[in-house]
Amino acid sequence: MARWLPRSTDLTRFCQKLNRVKTLEDDMMETSFNRCLSTIDLTLLGIGGMVGSGLYVLTGTVAKEIAGPAVIISFIIAGFASLLAALCYAEFGARVPKTGSAYMFTYVSVGEIWAFLIGWNVLLEYMIGGAAVARAWSGYLDSIFNHKIKNFTETHVGAWQVPFLARYPDFLAAAILLVATAFISFGAKVSSWLNHVFSVISMGVILFILIMGFVLAQPKNWSTQEGGFAPYGLSGIMAGTATCFYAFVGFDVIAASSEEARNPQRAVPRAITFSLGLATGAYILVSVVLTLMVPWHTLDPDSALADAFYRRGYAWAGFLVAAGSICAMNTVLLSNLFSLPRIVYAMAEDGLFFQVFSRVHPRTQVPVVGIVVFGLLMALLALVFDLEALVQFLSIGTLLAYTFVAASVIVLRFQQQKGDVPAPAASGRPNPEPHEDPSRGELKEYESFSDKLQLVDRDKSNEQREPGQLKAAFEPYLEFLSDFYPGEVVMVAVVTLMVSAICLCSILVFGNTHLHLPTWSYSLLLVLFSLGFLLSLLFIWAHEQQHSTQTFQMPLVPLSPALSIILNIYLMLKLSYMTWLRFAIWLLLGRKCAFPGD
Repeated sequence: MARWLPRSTDLTRFCQKLNRVKTLEDDMMETSFNRCLSTIDLTLLGIGGMVGSGLYVLTGTVAKEIAGPAVIISFIIAGFASLLAALCYAEFGARVPKTGSAYMFTYVSVGEIWAFLIGWNVLLEYMIGGAAVARAWSGYLDSIFNHKIKNFTETHVGAWQVPFLARYPDFLAAAILLVATAFISFGAKVSSWLNHVFSVISMGVILFILIMGFVLAQPKNWSTQEGGFAPYGLSGIMAGTATCFYAFVGFDVIAASSEEARNPQRAVPRAITFSLGLATGAYILVSVVLTLMVPWHTLDPDSALADAFYRRGYAWAGFLVAAGSICAMNTVLLSNLFSLPRIVYAMAEDGLFFQVFSRVHPRTQVPVVGIVVFGLLMALLALVFDLEALVQFLSIGTLLAYTFVAASVIVLRFQQQKGDVPAPAASGRPNPEPHEDPSRGELKEYESFSDKLQLVDRDKSNEQREPGQLKAAFEPYLEFLSDFYPGEVVMVAVVTLMVSAICLCSILVFGNTHLHLPTWSYSLLLVLFSLGFLLSLLFIWAHEQQHSTQTFQMPLVPLSPALSIILNIYLMLKLSYMTWLRFAIWLLLGRKCAFPGD
C-alpha cells in the first residue's frame, strides 16, 4: 500500500513543474518557420475555422429544438462571450508571436503543468473535431447523391454493431483527411492559398443565401400563429447561447499561426477581430433569413438551409447551398490540420512531447512529421469510430483553454517586463540622513515633523511604480500589501478569483437541483462567493499594470478576462458527468505520457 503513496521527492518535482514558466528568447521574431502570412491570410484562416458545418447545421438545430427564431439573440450573446476570449488570444498572439496558442500562453505566464494540461486537451480537441467534420462532410456529400455511397459500403464491406464504432467504415471521410494532410505538408503558403479558394467560395454562397433569403422572407413566420419569436423563453435563449458558443471556437487557429505571420504584432489582433466579427455577422444574418423563409418548427435539423430552399421551390438553390457547405467544411478541416501539428511542435520543442515532432522540414518549413502522423490518426478516427458521443468531449477542452488564457492575461499584465529591476517597496521608510537640496546645492535640515511628512509624500507621488506594485492611491488603505514582491499579490488574487468563480458557478448550477440547498443558505453562499470574486478583482485592480503602445492590449483588464473566466467555468459545469469522466481519464493518460516518473 505504501508504494502507491507519493514520495517527498515526487511532490517536490511536482511543485517545481507547477510553477516553472517558460522563458522566451530576446528576439521573438526569430523562428525556423516561414513568416509568410499576411493579415488577410490569417483572417481567412480564422473565418474558415469558424464558418463551417455550424452555419449549415447548427443554426437549424438550435432554431428548431432549443430557441426558435430567438436563436438570433443566442448568437449575439455567444458572439460577445467569444469576443472576451478572442481579445485575450489577440493580446497574447501579438505579445508572444510563437506557435502553440493557448499552450504557449499558459506556459509563459502560469506554469508547466498547467500548460501541458491545456496542450494535451487541445490536441484531443483538434483530433476529434477534424474527424467529426470529415464525417459530416462525407454525410453531406452522400445525401446529395441519395446515400448511394453509404449503401454501397454497407453492401460490399459490411455493417458493424459494436459500441463506439461507426455503423460502417467511412472511407470517404478518411480519404478527404489524407488529401488535406498532403496539401498541408506542402507549406503554409500552399495551405493558405487552398484556404483562400474554399473561403471565397463559401463566403460567396453565404452572400447568395442572404440575398435570396431576404427576397423570400415572410415576416409571418415570426408571428404568434407560428409560435412567436421566442417560443422557449429566456431559458431557451440561454440554452441556445451555450450551444452557439461552440460555433466560434475556430479563431484560435490565428494564434496558433502567429509564428508564421509577417507582422504578428499588428496582424494577429486585427485578424482575430475581423474574423470573429464577420463570422458573428454571418451566423446572425443567416439565422434571420432561415427563420423568415420557413416556419422555425418545420426546419430539418440536418440540412436546414438546403431544405428551406427546396421547400420554397428553388431546388437549384438548395444544391448550391449544399455545395457551399462542403466548401465550408473543407476550410474547417484545413484549419484543424494546420493548427494541431504546430501545437504538438511547441510541446515537443519544450520537452513535453516526443522530440520527433519538433522537426521542421528544411524546404517547406513546416512540422511535417506532426502533420503526417496526426493526419493519419484523424483519418483512422473518421474511418472507424462513432464520433457523436465523443464530440461532447470537445467543449470541455476549449472552455478550459479559454479560462487559462484569460487568467494568463491578468497574470502577465501585472508582471514586470523582462529586464525590469524590481523597485523597492513603496512603503519603504525615508532615509533618516539629511537630503541635499538641489536648488541650493547644500544639505537641507528638516525644520519640523510636518515638513518631513510633506517631503515624503512628494517623493511618493514622484516615484515611478513598476507593474505589480500597489497603486499610490490605494496605499493608505492597503498598506499591508506594499511589502510583497511585485506581482505576488496579483497571482494570489487570480487564484482566489478562480476558486470563487468555481464555487459561485457550482452553487448556481447545482444549488437547487443536486444539492437541494434551502433558500437562506443558497442566498448566503451566493453572496459570500460573489464577494470573494469581487474582492479578488479589486485587489488585482489596485496594482499597477503594464501599459504598452507597441502591441495590442485587451481593454478593461482585469474586468474583461474575469468575465470570460466566470462564463467559461459556468459553461463547463453545465456539461454532463460522462464528459467530465472522459476528461479525467484523458488527463491521467496524459500524465503518464509526459511525466512517467512522477
